Amino acid sequence: MRRLRVVPPGAGVLAELRAALAGGDAILVAQNAASAAVPPDDLPGDVARRIALVVETSGSTGRPKRVAISADALLANAAASESALGGPGQWVLALPTHYIAGLNVLARSLAAETEPVAVADGHFTAASFLDAVQRMTHPDRFTSLVPAQLATLLDDTHATAALAGFTAVLVGGQATPRAVLDRARDAGLRIRRSYGSSETSGGCVYDGVPIGTTTVRVVDGEVWLGGPSLADGYIGDPALTEERFVSDGGSRWFRTADGGTLAAGTLTVTGRRDDVLISGGVKVAVAAVERVLREQPGLTDAVVVAVPDQRWGEVPVAVTASPVDGAVTDRADADAAAAVAAELGVAARPARIVHLEALPLLASGKVDRLGVRALLGDRGWSGKLG
Repeated sequence: MRRLRVVPPGAGVLAELRAALAGGDAILVAQNAASAAVPPDDLPGDVARRIALVVETSGSTGRPKRVAISADALLANAAASESALGGPGQWVLALPTHYIAGLNVLARSLAAETEPVAVADGHFTAASFLDAVQRMTHPDRFTSLVPAQLATLLDDTHATAALAGFTAVLVGGQATPRAVLDRARDAGLRIRRSYGSSETSGGCVYDGVPIGTTTVRVVDGEVWLGGPSLADGYIGDPALTEERFVSDGGSRWFRTADGGTLAAGTLTVTGRRDDVLISGGVKVAVAAVERVLREQPGLTDAVVVAVPDQRWGEVPVAVTASPVDGAVTDRADADAAAAVAAELGVAARPARIVHLEALPLLASGKVDRLGVRALLGDRGWSGKLG
């Protein structure tokens, strides 16, 4: 067995991860210093000898899970990433270190023997990112961002120019709106869309193509991922481990619960298979509604959740942080809802588009969907778009 320690986020995580990968104590990076000081009562003091890292998932749609990752798995992912990106380089750390994508930046830095440069703690801004870029010393530069961060940098001409000098910019964590990708590519950015999760030691599919010796299959519409970067399973939840990590055809696979298609070796992820609402007896895929809305002007950040409705059972409601301009916004929202209905059917049409000052976010940078539902409940929204 191997001791498991909870460590605080911050500059010390790089050294802690280096020691864990070299055979020292396994680590779980806490979300903040306070939670590191008082570890959860249900966290075991020891883990299997092969485990180097335990990562808590974001819990955006349910209870958090603790994913156990071996040193071999994490380093396999780092090696595959380095090969896919064309070689080693220096990384800007723009994501929290308790999040698998942030830990991946550190693991890739250790594998490349380069020093990562961290963006200052606090609210992510173009200025803080540029400050980190100015401290870089290596000619080959990389970073990993979530879509909201990429959009923030694209709104700043200096940050956009800096990003254009990067060898590659990984974007993952959630679906990136096509309008944001188009802006980035028009600006000359070398964008690589990353797909994966804590259960696969992070991104293991770039632009729909598996990296390294990662394998992909689609079984009954569900994406399965295999290869050396798979996690061992979930700490303290053998039933879920058995359900999600399966053996088939002589190989071990992780069942992602994502829907997708595979054509000519390229994977297209269509969204969570379990993220479906039923409105008036009709199944509506939340990801599909978000995709159409994010293609409409001013709605690239749109998030859709299911809200109870006395007549229909559930209805889709969209939220956005786009500004409000009276009747102009009302008309634009109605047009956007109509576009959804035209492509996906009347049941998918948002009952309302709610404009917030800011979307609630998890520490990972993903939208906190449970927080969105809570905000809608507090606001007591009513009525439908005209």
